[in-house]
Amino acid sequence: MAQAQSVFVSPAVDWWVLVPQIILVGAALGLLLVASLAPRALPGWVSTVVAIATGAAAAIVAAVQWTIWDAAPRPTLAGAFVSDGFSLLLTVLVGVGVVMTALVAHSALDRYDMAPPEFAALLLASAAGAVVMAGANDLIVLFLGLESLSIALYVLIALAGRRASTRESAMKYFVLGAFSSAFFLYGIALIYGSTGSTNLSGIGDFLFGSIRETDYLLLAGTALLLVGLGFKVAAVPFHFWAPDVYEGAPSPVTGYLASIAKAAGFAALARVLYVALAEQGTAWAPILVGLAFATLAVGAVMAICQSDVKRMLAYSSISHAGFVLVGLSAVPAASGLAQWTAGGGDAVSSAVFYLIAYSFMALGSFAVLSVVGPELQSPDPDASAHSFSRYGGLARRRPVLALAFTVLLLAQAGVPLTAGFVAKFEVIRAAIGAGGYVLAAVAMITAVVSAFAYLRVVLAMYAPEGAADDGVSAPAARASRPRWGGLPLTSVFAISLAVAVTVVVGVFPQRLLEWSADAVLSIIL
Repeated sequence: MAQAQSVFVSPAVDWWVLVPQIILVGAALGLLLVASLAPRALPGWVSTVVAIATGAAAAIVAAVQWTIWDAAPRPTLAGAFVSDGFSLLLTVLVGVGVVMTALVAHSALDRYDMAPPEFAALLLASAAGAVVMAGANDLIVLFLGLESLSIALYVLIALAGRRASTRESAMKYFVLGAFSSAFFLYGIALIYGSTGSTNLSGIGDFLFGSIRETDYLLLAGTALLLVGLGFKVAAVPFHFWAPDVYEGAPSPVTGYLASIAKAAGFAALARVLYVALAEQGTAWAPILVGLAFATLAVGAVMAICQSDVKRMLAYSSISHAGFVLVGLSAVPAASGLAQWTAGGGDAVSSAVFYLIAYSFMALGSFAVLSVVGPELQSPDPDASAHSFSRYGGLARRRPVLALAFTVLLLAQAGVPLTAGFVAKFEVIRAAIGAGGYVLAAVAMITAVVSAFAYLRVVLAMYAPEGAADDGVSAPAARASRPRWGGLPLTSVFAISLAVAVTVVVGVFPQRLLEWSADAVLSIIL
């Protein structure tokens, strides 16, 4: 009897699709190799230049791919990863986030005693994980991207280990992140047991049009996936780690956590819900609505209770996650493919627009904190954090910096003619279009409540009396760095870019709205 032989057939690989990831990972490995073999330590500017060039290259390649392929889905690795408008737009955002984070961190690495090559390599590795999460079409690949992002962030926070608060933040993030990963893996196992596949498109095809009794195994798997991704985006009640970790982490890393890491988590959530589990929308939509209610309320109320600017922005980030959930939960009530396509497109595109707008506001805000914070002057590395009094009279000492911070804060509050106002308007419009009038009303109320927290900082900056200590002059080790008005030139450029995008998108939002709408068609149709 002839013995059956199993033959492994390797999947075809479209290498052009993977170019952004190859650039990010290749640069990270190359930088570590050169730094380890160099006879002496590399100058700090080398690592910064490599990180900036790599992030810019990944963003440019993604933009060119979108232009050439017209945002059409282009799968590879046996359909486990797909390059489409959604993943490419998020890849551009990740690349820009890497550039801005590297610019801000350049003047802060010595202050936190972080080695530049290791910082840049970890930053690029986490960005590669974020790109994988944005384009993953398989739950296993999504988990790999999630772990690549998370593990790099654990170590990135712990690099500044001479500060006790930073060590505590890194450990707390690691322990809770491990628990969330376990929930996510268990959810993958239950969904595989229910559908027989881990491929998102395969799961969607299996569930499409199926008439079955309530599948409790599938519902349990969905709930566990929501727990795992809810931790990553700091949605209530999975948010407990965020304030302490944001406060203890170095300010440049905090900005990256609040923007790019959060965007990657929401990108994965959108793919799972709208590609694999679209047929179960009536089951998971109420859960998302409940998460949005809790996240909006807790984020807004806790933000106004803080006396520390960094913790206030941490709770503000939780509130903004609630607004993104408002958009994603706007599942159309009407049945039928046409209604689902239109309503689902509005929901995801509004969430994508919000993520992009908020990412620039968060990166710019934490860049301001990086140059104003007390860690610049205090000889005690464990000194108290960014108290409101630290920002008193900042407009008198640094009028341009105070004006930039004011624009970013007012944008987060949703003041008209800023990107924040358009972003809030879009998610609320999507919620109303799906019949979520109560959730839309709660979102508007919490936006007003959150505005009080931002205005407290603005009023403190423009108060006639402030702290005598400038709080923004550099230590002697940094005196030779290029500066503008006493501030690090690289940080000035990052803050200027954030403010410019916030204002331009607020005044002329149509182009970004069109990009967001075009990007999500590939995961809705």
